[in-house]
Amino acid sequence: MTEKLINIDANLIKNYLLNIQSQICAGLESVDGSSKFRTDSWDRDAGGSGITRVLVDGAVIEKGGVNFSHVFGKALPPAATLKRPELVGGSFQAMGVSLVIHPRNPYAPTSHANIRFFIAEKPGIEPVWWFGGGYDLTPYYGVDEDCKHWHMTAKKACDPFGAEVYPRFKKECDDYFFLKHRNEPRGIGGLFFDDLNEWGFDKSFGLMQAVGNSFLDAYVPILQRRKDTPYGDTEKRFQKYRRGRYVEFNLVVDRGTIFGLQSGVGRIESILMSLPPEVRWDYDYKPEPGTAEARLYTDYLRPRDWAN
Repeated sequence: MTEKLINIDANLIKNYLLNIQSQICAGLESVDGSSKFRTDSWDRDAGGSGITRVLVDGAVIEKGGVNFSHVFGKALPPAATLKRPELVGGSFQAMGVSLVIHPRNPYAPTSHANIRFFIAEKPGIEPVWWFGGGYDLTPYYGVDEDCKHWHMTAKKACDPFGAEVYPRFKKECDDYFFLKHRNEPRGIGGLFFDDLNEWGFDKSFGLMQAVGNSFLDAYVPILQRRKDTPYGDTEKRFQKYRRGRYVEFNLVVDRGTIFGLQSGVGRIESILMSLPPEVRWDYDYKPEPGTAEARLYTDYLRPRDWAN
């Protein structure tokens, strides 16, 4: 399959994704101060290519990855045709940047972002393309200032596309990043959109860029504020426990992870890069009432209108 996508120049999208990957890595390196991202390029003749960039054991970032991938396939996996059964048996290509940052300090929240483009083709039907993306924040110790900043930055990125865009994609984020088997949100949300093509190419691509371009503005100030907060064994233990929820979501719910594993063309090391370096599961754990750990559940792990 060539990179010419039915009146859409794939290189336009690919170049943006590669540039934003580099910008985000540079911004995060400046916060960490002591470590650099390792760059690992991979290429599969029949399946695509990518650039995996991983930072491990930094002063601020315990583990973080910012990945670019551009993959091809002759048959769509079940995860991609669940909502579009007419595409079963169709070929596809997908490209995107996905990142997860797990800070060392328990008071600094984990963050995830993803922006992507997808096109599927099948004889007898028009090619189907769409954009997707967003970012969400997973605090272990909630701070109102951080939550407000995160959501106000997300709203500012969406506002040029219409007043209804931020509330729509905030709700989609709240709905998507929810662990049904736990009956709880993964974090305090942000933005999530998928299957976006009803606006046409230019506006849809514009939103994807706005989300990618605003990630550092949303996350770096929070990381700067929390990276040096004093903590002890109690906070670190709770961070590891809550990281377990992150693992559960990524392996059980996340469409991107499931797509990568089912497609057969992804790179397993890059797909599972998002998992934290240390995690624990404690049987029937319940935080003591009135503690900061308990307030995460009562005050933060529920949908709230943080931007207003």
